[in-house]
Amino acid sequence: MALTETAVRHAKPRAKDHTLPDYNGLALFVSTKGAKYWHFRFSWADKQPRISLGTYPEISLRDARALREVARALIASGIDPRVHRQLERNARRLAMENA
Repeated sequence: MALTETAVRHAKPRAKDHTLPDYNGLALFVSTKGAKYWHFRFSWADKQPRISLGTYPEISLRDARALREVARALIASGIDPRVHRQLERNARRLAMENA
């Protein structure tokens, strides 16, 4: 069942870390201290890696779903989203150093 903005907002910490699934690999991870992180799990090279998309409320449910779709498009193109993110960070770092 898909998450709603209300369910995300009212997600409370428990005795153990827990995850609230959305769909197509997106989930909200809630830590015991109350921090909320968006994670996207996908299939790559016969494994199920996970990539963090950011924290709630900085990244809303709508934004997290949009980021998931970008990652899914990269996967469909044969690009590992983890590697793509690292390359983008390196390019930004080099641009800032050379500016």
